[in-house]
Amino acid sequence: MKILAIGRNYAEHIAELQNEVPDEPVIFFKPDTAILRHNEPFYYPDYSTDIHYEVELVLRVGKEGKNIQAKFADKYIDGLGIGIDFTARDLQSKAKAKGLPWTLAKGFNGSAPVSDMLPIEDFPAWDNINFGLKVNGELKQQGNSGMMIHNFGAILAYMSRFITLKKGDLIFTGTPAGVGPIQIGDRLEAFVEDKTILNFEVK
Repeated sequence: MKILAIGRNYAEHIAELQNEVPDEPVIFFKPDTAILRHNEPFYYPDYSTDIHYEVELVLRVGKEGKNIQAKFADKYIDGLGIGIDFTARDLQSKAKAKGLPWTLAKGFNGSAPVSDMLPIEDFPAWDNINFGLKVNGELKQQGNSGMMIHNFGAILAYMSRFITLKKGDLIFTGTPAGVGPIQIGDRLEAFVEDKTILNFEVK
């Protein structure tokens, strides 16, 4: 399986990082070694001193597809969960300043904690899914899928023009405003609607 992710998909998050609004979706990869499952702890690596949390809704691909039309996106998704796109902001800033790819800033080991997937049928209104993140019990990020610049259908349509989506692939769909740094000892709890489905510690 592979992890595909979309950046700059919420206007307020673009503004808080002082980025330009892209004309097309910004797509990047994380390797499968980035995944943390079953609420395993995240171990802070020694090559960064500025790792930020970015909570995101995560889609699971249910069958292979390419050149998918947005209106048929629901035929290709079988699960929805939540994940953290951990970003080594210092590594990312250094790469961006030189016009280089920021693969290492996004794809390092453990940089993608992911919850168990919920059946996509539990979410009939794809444009109205509430989600968020608490750090040490304090609400830090809160979003709704209706705030996305590119909705689920548009994301699948765009990605599948270039990259064949396969069963089991995960798609991170972008983060709302409120990102910030983590520290050793922090506890992160991510929720979809009123259900906390990701809960782990930073060590």
